[in-house]
Amino acid sequence: MLSSDNRKIDSVPPMDPSDLTIGDLLVALADHKDRPLVFRYDGRPVKPGYHVTEVKAGQFSALDCEANPESWSEIFVQLWDVDEGGPVHMPAGKFAAIIRKVADHVALDQTAKLTFEVSDGMRPIELHRAAQPSLVGGTVEVELSPRPSSCKPRDRWLEEQKAASNASRCSPAGEACCS
Repeated sequence: MLSSDNRKIDSVPPMDPSDLTIGDLLVALADHKDRPLVFRYDGRPVKPGYHVTEVKAGQFSALDCEANPESWSEIFVQLWDVDEGGPVHMPAGKFAAIIRKVADHVALDQTAKLTFEVSDGMRPIELHRAAQPSLVGGTVEVELSPRPSSCKPRDRWLEEQKAASNASRCSPAGEACCS
């Protein structure tokens, strides 16, 4: 649930925005069904008449740049940033109902990576990841940021280096780390 103005969800531990799942988002919205749901990107909110035009679920298999096999599930929510729905943003409960309706027909992995596809119908679709929702005044806001590309082998190597650095700060006798 959301706690108070400009506060992040307190029932879900903080995470990297690229890790937000559709399940996390629905849990956050559950207690705020009547509040307007405002997605923000490029430093501004989506227009009040935005539409959820498509929800897609995909299973992906790939090889990374070092020929390591990769696989993941991903859910894409397409937002059409137009001003055709009236003077207020869609209520969080309506957004959740749209996702539930899709789930009646398409298997949605609640733990899948979540990506938003955003376009105003003129500009090309842009891929975004979502941050944890926040209460801002009387609205629920979800900040979207461009989804960056990455090199998975490099990312794994950096994580290994970070883990090794943290481990080297511990004493060999197994005492607590000083970090």
